[in-house]
Amino acid sequence: MLELRPNCECCDKDLPPDSSEAMICTFECTFCADCVADVLGGICPNCGGELVRRPARPAAKLAKYPASTKRVLKAEGCGPIKAA
Repeated sequence: MLELRPNCECCDKDLPPDSSEAMICTFECTFCADCVADVLGGICPNCGGELVRRPARPAAKLAKYPASTKRVLKAEGCGPIKAA
């Protein structure tokens, strides 16, 4: 089950469970749509994977399956992926 992390790892923007701005990779690294488009170029800076829109959990299921409250933030900030 997806953690539904509460914030963007780059800019720390709040991303509630129903946010249409939340983007994730297959490891659930979480970023806002602005950082994905303007800084990351659609690629996760952690794993190099594709970032796609995170699905929203139905509100009726949040009580039984709550979103994560653990905030993850890259201390060094985010930058575009560098070619190897």
